[in-house]
Amino acid sequence: MVTAIGIDPGTKSMDVFGFDDDTEEVIMDLAIPRVEVTKNPAIVLDAIRELGMEIDVIVGPSGYGLPMVKASEAADAEINAATFITEADVARRLNIVGLRELMFLMKKSNLNVWFPPGVIHLPTVPEYRKINKIDLGTADKVFTAVSGIRDQAERYGIEYSEASFIALEIGFGYTAAMGIENGRIVDGVGGTMGGVGYMGMGAVDGELAYALANTVTDFSKMMLFDGGAAAISNINPQQVSIEEFVNRARQDPEQHVKLAYSAMLESIIKDTYLMLSSVRKPKEILLSGRFTRIEPFVQDVTAVLRDHLQGLGIEAGIRTLTRTGGEVKEAAEGAALIANGIAGGKYENLIENMELRKSSGGVFSHIYMNKEVRERIEETFTR
Repeated sequence: MVTAIGIDPGTKSMDVFGFDDDTEEVIMDLAIPRVEVTKNPAIVLDAIRELGMEIDVIVGPSGYGLPMVKASEAADAEINAATFITEADVARRLNIVGLRELMFLMKKSNLNVWFPPGVIHLPTVPEYRKINKIDLGTADKVFTAVSGIRDQAERYGIEYSEASFIALEIGFGYTAAMGIENGRIVDGVGGTMGGVGYMGMGAVDGELAYALANTVTDFSKMMLFDGGAAAISNINPQQVSIEEFVNRARQDPEQHVKLAYSAMLESIIKDTYLMLSSVRKPKEILLSGRFTRIEPFVQDVTAVLRDHLQGLGIEAGIRTLTRTGGEVKEAAEGAALIANGIAGGKYENLIENMELRKSSGGVFSHIYMNKEVRERIEETFTR
């Protein structure tokens, strides 16, 4: 019997999911508002301890990720790089500050916590796909891929090594995509590298980056959460629900809302096309993330995806990822599966096939620019 817990640091909530692999009993299914975690990161560990039971392995949140490592053995510089922000953003106390503090609390705790890799750290992603990239997918995107591999293998009675799909995560902050072939992540496009998300604008035009760098005296990470569908719609995402946004886009005559919705849908298509260059004949397109709880949105995404895939002669099923938890999203379940595998539980083969233990490198390891620039980036964000 293995008890395992996984933690997904979503934009809106930090989700904690745990299960017993002997009985498949869910032992924890908790979504904690990120604002509360930012105020007091210890509440996550307090909630786990309140279970009053021994947990074999916990897979914690790790931002952009680290090569798979036990939290107690992680270097401070690695944690800082995985959650890299400026001193000004630390002072603003952005949500990522709470995440960083939680990681340090986990490092010092007596719990068996492990920090997982991001997509950039995986040996299954070719080096040439990592060039000048940081955000191929944060560690929680790896969680989603793990959930998808388990889901597809169990649904169709195939080996983990036979799983093949494109994972699309449409979340509150960003939209991201991953290509999975032979049960391994082979490519990814993170939320700050792909198309328009709900809050984030996705990839930034180089000329816009130049304009911003020479206009804004303090480039905050908050800017990465701007310019998305919510901003295009003139919607305050903290006051208007995503359900209301979808409803307005589908029914109201507000042109700016329809514009935002169209941009978001097409970005999902374009992210899919990017992954098709690496996974040419996926068995399925698996949808996950907060937006996939909205049935009309899923219908719209499915319709546009099917139209494009049929035009390419690709016969891939399109569906939402199966969820076990009631409160948490799919990524938290994936984190718990990794924890189970680390502990030698029933999902160990899934984790071994993904080669997560062979992860290596750092967040800034693949920047091919002037040596002085690379060194300054490392020095600025790892100290």
